Amino acid sequence: MDQSTITVRYAKAFFSTAKEKNLLDKLKTDIQLVMDVCKSSKDFILLLESPIVKSSKKAALVKSIFEGKIEEISLNFLLLIVQNKREVHIPGICRNFLDLTRKDLNIKSAVLTTATEVDASTLKKVETLLGKELNATIELAAQVNPEILGGLVLRLDDKQYDASVATQLRKVKQTLLETEL
Repeated sequence: MDQSTITVRYAKAFFSTAKEKNLLDKLKTDIQLVMDVCKSSKDFILLLESPIVKSSKKAALVKSIFEGKIEEISLNFLLLIVQNKREVHIPGICRNFLDLTRKDLNIKSAVLTTATEVDASTLKKVETLLGKELNATIELAAQVNPEILGGLVLRLDDKQYDASVATQLRKVKQTLLETEL
C-alpha cells in the first residue's frame, strides 16, 4: 500500500472517531504535540524508522514519552499504529489529521514574510483582516527574509501574493531587457 494512502486512512479514521466522540479540539492538541515531537526530535524519528528496535520496545517508549501528556484515546491510537508496524508513518498521519481538522474548523494557514521584524499588534491586525476577508479563522506565522528588501510576501494555503521590493525590481529589470532600443 502506498505511503500516502496509509497516512490518509489512519488520519481519516482517527478524525472520524474524534468527531464522533466530540473530542476534536482535545485530540487536535494531542496530535499537534506528537507532531511537534516529531519535528523537534531526530532521535524520536530514528527510533520510529529503526528496523532493529522491536515493536514492543517502540510501543513502550511511545507510551513513556506521551503517557499523561495526551488523552488516553490518542495514546491508544499511537500504540495501535506501532502495533500494526506503521510507526514510520506517524508524522504523515499527524499532518493529515491536522489538515482534516483545519478544513473542518475552517482554519486557514498563512505566512507573512517581511524584510524586517513585524510587531505583534500589526500581525494581529493582518490576521483579523484576513479572517474577515476570507470568513475563516487564520493561523498567521511571520518570517523575516532580508533578501526581499522591503514590502511583503503573503502565502495563504497554496496561493502567494508577492509585493516585495525585490520582485518589483526584478520585473522592472525584465521589462527593460525586453524593450528594444
